[in-house]
Amino acid sequence: MIDVTHLTKRYGGVTAVDDLTFTVRPGRVTGFLGPNGAGKSTTLRVLLGLHRPTAGTATVDGRPFAVHRRGLRRVGALLDAQGVRGGLTARAHLSALARAHRIAPGRVAEVLEEAGLAGAARRRIGGFSLGMRQRLGIAAALLGDPPVLVLDEPFNGLDPEGVRWVRGLLRRLAAEGRTVLVSSHLMSETEHTADDLVVVGRGRLIAAESLADFSARGATGRVTVRTSAADALSALLAAEDADVRTEGERLVVTGLDAGRVGEIAGRHGIPLSGLHTERPSLEEAFMRLTADAARSAEGDAR
Repeated sequence: MIDVTHLTKRYGGVTAVDDLTFTVRPGRVTGFLGPNGAGKSTTLRVLLGLHRPTAGTATVDGRPFAVHRRGLRRVGALLDAQGVRGGLTARAHLSALARAHRIAPGRVAEVLEEAGLAGAARRRIGGFSLGMRQRLGIAAALLGDPPVLVLDEPFNGLDPEGVRWVRGLLRRLAAEGRTVLVSSHLMSETEHTADDLVVVGRGRLIAAESLADFSARGATGRVTVRTSAADALSALLAAEDADVRTEGERLVVTGLDAGRVGEIAGRHGIPLSGLHTERPSLEEAFMRLTADAARSAEGDAR
């Protein structure tokens, strides 16, 4: 498991991470979300031993990453796919990592194949596209066949085929019982891949829960209704303290569930040609809860 406990990181007078606590469990994909400047990258860098915490801890299996021998075989990480020497070939880059961590040379060919780079193994990285560099960074994270994966923005620069590949890879790794932590600003991809979410804002924890619970808590579902008696139904629903808006040929209702809307329409003999509940998207929930957290922080500052 990954455990972050009362983690604080300050740079001079700036607090990047503020008393942050959460756990990332094996067998699940955990999305790590937050606005720019929320402290996500700082948290990952402390977790991977690149920065020292001001206070608190960030550990893998109860120990700081730095004390794990041959760390690439314990934690595979992608932080910056662009920070690789362009003069090396993909094979040479991965082979150097394998030697440093005493990983069998044959593993290099395996991860190049996994990442779709087998045909580019002898090409210099300097000529790689952003998407190819991203695939190489993920291949490096997989090199030690680690039980823990920490990936920062793994979808960056990938074409639709690459996005599908990463999505399937994350699900497979979690299904194998590995611990998978993914930081991403792409809400749609997080919604497709994550089981759990850790959401931060201004360095503080906003939520640590399942994706389903976060979405349900962060936004109210809407009921859409199609009827030939829209004006009459709208008046009846408004009388029940529902918020009703007309969008084209349908009514959009919040404040009442679909069952209650159908009951009211039936009681007054209003025919319905459509009745549907729209679940809130992750993006809607994220925007609402991070805005609430920002307002709360501003209130505390006053």
